[in-house]
Amino acid sequence: MKIAAILLAAGQGNRFGAEAPKQFVALLGQPVLRHAAAALARHATLIQPVGEAAPIAAALAGIAHLPPVAGGAERQDSVRAGLEALAPHAPDLVLVHDGARPCLAPDLIPALLAALADAPGAIPAVPVADTLKRGEAGRIAATVPRAGLFRAQTPQAFHFPLLLALHRAADARGAGGATDDAALLEQAGHPVLLVPGSEDNIKLTYPADLPRLERAMSATHLPRIGTGFDVHVFAADRKLILCGIEVPYEQGLAGHSDADVGIHALCDAIYGALAEGDIGRHFPPSEASWKDADSARFLVHAAGRIAARGGVLANADVTLICERPKITPHAPAMIARLSALLGVDAGRVSVKATTTERLGFTGRGEGIAAQAAVCLLLPA
Repeated sequence: MKIAAILLAAGQGNRFGAEAPKQFVALLGQPVLRHAAAALARHATLIQPVGEAAPIAAALAGIAHLPPVAGGAERQDSVRAGLEALAPHAPDLVLVHDGARPCLAPDLIPALLAALADAPGAIPAVPVADTLKRGEAGRIAATVPRAGLFRAQTPQAFHFPLLLALHRAADARGAGGATDDAALLEQAGHPVLLVPGSEDNIKLTYPADLPRLERAMSATHLPRIGTGFDVHVFAADRKLILCGIEVPYEQGLAGHSDADVGIHALCDAIYGALAEGDIGRHFPPSEASWKDADSARFLVHAAGRIAARGGVLANADVTLICERPKITPHAPAMIARLSALLGVDAGRVSVKATTTERLGFTGRGEGIAAQAAVCLLLPA
């Protein structure tokens, strides 16, 4: 069964009050949208983002997704654009999710998909617990009975052909303004099941929501530590690439790829924290395709594995070990490059250097070694 997901990221988030739309605001070191996409990626074979292409591509680097499509004037228009983009892929089921909802319980999407065996639609919802008042001119006009009332959340799950047909029909008759997709099924007389939602499935709307999300997501993640170590010998007639940048020097490093000893150690630290082997397992040196390859590709893959597991990088620390060249002048550029490849703030990445006081392999100036440590936060 083919499962697709529409990731809505076209809103401007004016109530949030930030310079960038709220779905691109940093949460635990990564864009809110990236957290939402990572949750969908564990269940959907196709992810169709809707919104501005450039910021979406930057936020989702390393997470497989279809090319973004532009959103519409209203939410209903944006969902229809996503459905039409998915139509050639003919998925069986589709999830529609707000890109500003990053905190999904691990069992939510499986519960929604299971519910589609009994109905054409299912949504997560939370019973209304507070007393409801209807107000007029700043005064209470009436108390609204809360019995049977629920707060709808996303992702919402549907049989794809039906949802596409209902959106097309609504567009043909000029009916817009649906604030969620379940409303279209309700209007057409199709049953929609309620699946228990969560108070932590917060839609980022106001600045006060951000610390609430940070607390909720931190509480559901456990730290995982990984370390990495790598060594490369100097070689003539090669560029010296360290931590993703070219460092002016008389020699480069020998290796099957570009021999970026810093990135290799960092990748091993990430794969180790994920318990997914080492860099050689993912990029075997026996394969000709990795000959002289840019090691940045390896780090992007490692970052993608963090996202695919629903995790975040808390911090990374790389130590380069050599007598020459001097690393400190280049450390800021290295940090900027690594943080960009990892999709995190530069403040979460450290690059420093040390020597072995002229002892051993590196002390004799025969090559460079590197060690790295990372802390990941992965779902419990």
